[in-house]
Amino acid sequence: MRLTLLGTGTSFGVPQIGCRCRTCTSSDPRDRRGRTAALVEDGGRRILIDTPPELRLQLVAAGVDRLDAVLFTHAHADHVHGIDDLRAFTVRQRGPLEAWGSAATLSELAAKFPYIFDAGIRVPAGTSKPELTARVLEPGSVVTVAGFPVEPLALPHGRQQVLAFRIGPLAYVTDVKDVPPEARERLRGLDVLVLSALLPRPHPLHLSIPEAVAVAQALGARRTFFTHLTHETPHAELAAELPAGIAPAYDGLVIEVGES
Repeated sequence: MRLTLLGTGTSFGVPQIGCRCRTCTSSDPRDRRGRTAALVEDGGRRILIDTPPELRLQLVAAGVDRLDAVLFTHAHADHVHGIDDLRAFTVRQRGPLEAWGSAATLSELAAKFPYIFDAGIRVPAGTSKPELTARVLEPGSVVTVAGFPVEPLALPHGRQQVLAFRIGPLAYVTDVKDVPPEARERLRGLDVLVLSALLPRPHPLHLSIPEAVAVAQALGARRTFFTHLTHETPHAELAAELPAGIAPAYDGLVIEVGES
């Protein structure tokens, strides 16, 4: 299985608009971070996780020309506002993509993007729109999505819940404030854990970097990669500070899951 981290930045992205800090002006390409998204591939099948505003650029850079399904963690703007870029796939593939998420997330997406999810809205002849089929995920139940065994886990993001995904030996966990004990039991024995780690200090909606380190060490994945990072943590400096087995991710990072 192959995981590509298409975007690894927070909702502002890096560089932030108008910012001249050392990270935003860095020459290290790992310090340029689009909003978070990921691609999981195996046996010619591909699942996309989230559709951030930079999605077109991210998919072009990764050479992605087809998809089999999309998973949504939640419906915040930095995770979904590139959804129209899925049009390129449904037009090329001449058929709909399955869009999987919680009932609450799919309801919010339908309200934000009625032209996509309302079958009664038809576009004029000669034009197109993304063709998505909504599929509800029930946390705690493993479902087969495009041939992948996907286990969604509902985790807190402030007063909201987001879905984390375990896909075999891989788990993708972003925008969470905590990983409660029952979820930790579902995340044992991982080869690769992708976990959000927002800031060096506490935040009401997200794990801080020290909190994420503690969660990662408790879960004990063979390799952990931090995502959803801000301009307060230059890649090289954060990499030097993190414990063994934990590293900051960066845009375009390709990880072979299950290989040493």
